[in-house]
Amino acid sequence: MYPFSSHYLETRGLRMHYLDEGPRDAPPVLMLHGNPTWSFYYRNLVKALSSSYRCIVPDHIGCGLSDKPGDEKYDYRLASRIKDIDTLIDHLGLSQPITLVVHDWGGMIGFSWAVQYPERISKLVILNTAAFPLPEEKRMPPALSLVRDLKIGEFLVLRFNAFSGIAAKVAFKKPVSKEIRKAYTLPYDSPANRIATARFVQDIPLSKKDPGFDILLQTAEHLHLLKDKPCLIAWGEKDFVFDKTFLKRWLEYYPDAALHRFQDCGHYVLEDGGPALIDTIKKFIEIREDSNHGHASG
Repeated sequence: MYPFSSHYLETRGLRMHYLDEGPRDAPPVLMLHGNPTWSFYYRNLVKALSSSYRCIVPDHIGCGLSDKPGDEKYDYRLASRIKDIDTLIDHLGLSQPITLVVHDWGGMIGFSWAVQYPERISKLVILNTAAFPLPEEKRMPPALSLVRDLKIGEFLVLRFNAFSGIAAKVAFKKPVSKEIRKAYTLPYDSPANRIATARFVQDIPLSKKDPGFDILLQTAEHLHLLKDKPCLIAWGEKDFVFDKTFLKRWLEYYPDAALHRFQDCGHYVLEDGGPALIDTIKKFIEIREDSNHGHASG
């Protein structure tokens, strides 16, 4: 299920795990996961692309096969996440423009980096994520507020794996094997190893008083710098967090994006969408720059 070689980057005295599959001189595709997933989420896309592209898929610190330090060694804030990705890209010496694929928190992290270096971005693939403040018409889901704002929520996540465990049940909307469900929760097998799944939720910036809110605003204000990049949006419409209000906002930023709506898919849209979605993304990435610009569909 995960037939890849592991690579590690030493950053801030911590080991960050990442995949680096495909020819080293091929065009790079950077895939950024969210919470509570890990590089496993992108395994089928890596398999589909790695014969022709250099697929780079990090596990954020505290996630997947990366180190899972306590708060005293890592602050688990958005700024640190962006810095980690910048360090990884610098470490790999990527010179060719990057296709950026993002899901969940990967969108906030990836776009915050990308708007600083728009000339380094080739294409964008957006999967149920955000890189802008919570839309006014969207309320914070109670389950997330519980974890974000109350100690009992943090306790449930750390002690009982409430976030990763529940996600492995509700984030899919299509049948999935026990082995795959287990693989999603595998890195989060003890309270000490679940700290990132709690901290990600606690770090969601909702107002000016929250760390990272300034980064969120700056990113949103500069999303237009990527407006001319070929963009594919694949959206699972049964996502209870990143719902149609978020999709509407993305289309305001990128009205020319190639849009694929999946009415029967949930938050783990890449999983629910299956081979057909993988093939759609592959074909989009393979389109030559001079002939590419998507049109909304679906």
